[in-house]
Amino acid sequence: MASGRNPLGEPSDELLFGRLNGVRCVFLPRHGRGHPIPPSELNFRANIDALKRSGVTDIVSLSAVGSLREDLPPGQFLLVDQFIDRSFAREKTFFERGCVAHVGMADPVSARMGDVIAEQAEKIGVGMVRGGTYLVMEGPQFSTRAESELYRQWGCSVIGMTNMPEAKLAREAEMCYASIAMVTDYDCWHDSHDSVTVDAVIAVMTENAAKARALVKAIIPELGKSRGLCPSGAERALDHAIITAPASRDPKLLAKLDAVAGRVLR
Repeated sequence: MASGRNPLGEPSDELLFGRLNGVRCVFLPRHGRGHPIPPSELNFRANIDALKRSGVTDIVSLSAVGSLREDLPPGQFLLVDQFIDRSFAREKTFFERGCVAHVGMADPVSARMGDVIAEQAEKIGVGMVRGGTYLVMEGPQFSTRAESELYRQWGCSVIGMTNMPEAKLAREAEMCYASIAMVTDYDCWHDSHDSVTVDAVIAVMTENAAKARALVKAIIPELGKSRGLCPSGAERALDHAIITAPASRDPKLLAKLDAVAGRVLR
């Protein structure tokens, strides 16, 4: 385990380094061990920066979510391909005043990683639906019934509290990102189910954990194989994104961006 000083603050926990079938991998518990950090207080920037500094190129996000669709019952896995960000109390970019950048987010997840995850899920018998929109709410409270119904009208598939700004920051850091959403409940819109309770969520999460471990074990060796650039464009996201003129860039901010944007700032 290791964590080192980070110019953007402390990540959620120490990083755990290991190898699986020869592939070097890093694990970071998003909420910290024992889940002491609420969604709004996660230092998403420090987490992504720490992973980038550790040599991570591909991020597989595992998240517990509520379902907004009848055909996504508790226990179902969804391979997310789009997000709607309704969070409002979080630091959402590495590029502050002194160095402005605008990265593309039209396709926020890696299709290359999605292909691997979907294939391996089928091979090991983990039920997974591919394609759906993840609505990111601020939390930590669950939705009102009116909110839940609104998000269903928008065509959202699941609702959670953690994948934004995580996916945005991963793109700014030129890292490929994939989101596996593990359904724990029907949020509060479903008439034949009780409102969301922590006990019910944890019970399904426990069942999902074994499937998640098996899936991660299957996909990491495949993700570690040689490949070309991802169709999402993540690895070159900063090629034309920084618009602040070199003479106007803040040296102190640039120093913080040495890992995230070093490729284009050097």
